[in-house]
Amino acid sequence: MGVKVTNNGFGTISTGINSSATTIVLDSGQGARFPTLASGDFFFGTLVDTSNNIEIIKVTARSSDSMTVLRAQDNTSARAFSVGDRFELRPTAALFENAHLDNTPTSTGSLGLPKGTTSQQPSASTTEGHIRYDTDVNVVYYSDGSNWLKISSVNAVLSSVTGTIVNGLATTLTLAGTGFLTSSLTVKFTPSGGSTSSVSVTPSSDTAASVAVPSAIYGQSASTVIAIVVTNADGSTSSGINKTVVAAPSGGTISTSGNYRYHKFTSSGTWTNTIASLSTEYLIVAGGGAGAGHNNSNARLGGGGGAGGLRNGTATAAAQGHTITVGAGGSGVNGSFQGNMGVDSTALSVTSNGGGGAGSGDGGTANGLSGGSGGGGGRGGSGGAGTSGQGNAGGDSNGPNNPQSQGGGGGAGAVGNDGSTSNGNGNGNGGAGLNTYSAWATATSSGDSGYFAGGGGGGWHGNQTPETNTSGGSGGGGDGGSSNADDSSCNGQNGTANTGGGGGGTSTTSPHNHVSSATNGSGGSGIVILRYDVTSL
Repeated sequence: MGVKVTNNGFGTISTGINSSATTIVLDSGQGARFPTLASGDFFFGTLVDTSNNIEIIKVTARSSDSMTVLRAQDNTSARAFSVGDRFELRPTAALFENAHLDNTPTSTGSLGLPKGTTSQQPSASTTEGHIRYDTDVNVVYYSDGSNWLKISSVNAVLSSVTGTIVNGLATTLTLAGTGFLTSSLTVKFTPSGGSTSSVSVTPSSDTAASVAVPSAIYGQSASTVIAIVVTNADGSTSSGINKTVVAAPSGGTISTSGNYRYHKFTSSGTWTNTIASLSTEYLIVAGGGAGAGHNNSNARLGGGGGAGGLRNGTATAAAQGHTITVGAGGSGVNGSFQGNMGVDSTALSVTSNGGGGAGSGDGGTANGLSGGSGGGGGRGGSGGAGTSGQGNAGGDSNGPNNPQSQGGGGGAGAVGNDGSTSNGNGNGNGGAGLNTYSAWATATSSGDSGYFAGGGGGGWHGNQTPETNTSGGSGGGGDGGSSNADDSSCNGQNGTANTGGGGGGTSTTSPHNHVSSATNGSGGSGIVILRYDVTSL
């Protein structure tokens, strides 16, 4: 179907027509000067009377000299014409406007288009509705007034953007939609009132892609609205989705290592989370229990304090302020001359129990107290129990023999060692803590050589030569007092602050001496560390 032409077609009408006639007849034999029409074909002709009044008509069928017509074409008016008035095939506007139409399914013709390289494309803004053939990629493009697009281009649709743009943090967003194609997807970020930043990514599929937020965008202040669109390799641009920049979570001492951002609390405070349903790992260590031993002649020595309970896991944190409680280490002794308990640490509704205080070695209660890890037994006493999933039991002190080390406090990684009359084989030493979280310790400059929650060493009873003392467990456990001293070296040593280490037990020499200034070792305070993977925000 299409417009047809012949060269110099002319004739005269053999029968007059009024303004509504739809058939005209030419003088005999003149019809052959005009195009032959198949079904759907047509041509434009011009009627001219003796006064040069004209009417353009559309001929839709011709049978020899008889033609079926549509009147008043191309902004002309229908009128009457007389026998002998002329009928001609002239160039008309309607002819040129229809010249490009050739929709006949069996047509062997073709339509020539302007062609050239991509760099030769005219401005799309001044050529809306135009088409051209791009010789660089052998594809026909059209202009929509803004861009040159493939005639058969795939439309890009951006249906969702998952993830968070966090002020000051390099995060990654996940894009979902259709028409992403397989390469060269351009993601454009436009802050309200700001300049656009573009990132080219390779989609993982036609419906999915991920993109790292550029620094110019995550450098925007909190509450800034960012419009995000994608443009696929066919040049199709999606509608936009808005994301709002949020402030980064705050609280504690902040550090970053690898993909993780850490918040370290060495004292109680508030962690303010700004990201909804944030998957947050926690390391919660309670305060260590105190060792036993006192400057009272009836309670002058004792076991080592148990380490504070240690818990690790993952919680889904709401976007709000979260109270962080860091437990203090136990200090001094209770009314039964046992070391005082460490204080619980709590975060994200998870509690680690304070370490158990140690048992008294001479007078008072000899058994160690239960806790996160149990306190070591004093002279003849049993170690306290540890809490399942948090720590271990304290060591026992086997009888009143002299000389003898007292039981070591339990640690997060091992039970406290039993006391003995021998100073070998780690007798009376505090149980080791855990170094499972050494990466956390390194990232936050905390812990004891990568360990947390070591038990305190037990004190000595009687004169042990050469002078010796028990060791606190790795993870901040305090050492026990020296075995052959009547001075301050008999004091139990404090557990290391912010490790949850148990305090060391005090020692005494024989025969039943005590140092008036003797003190038991205090437990080390606890610590809370939170971390989250910034690439999954």
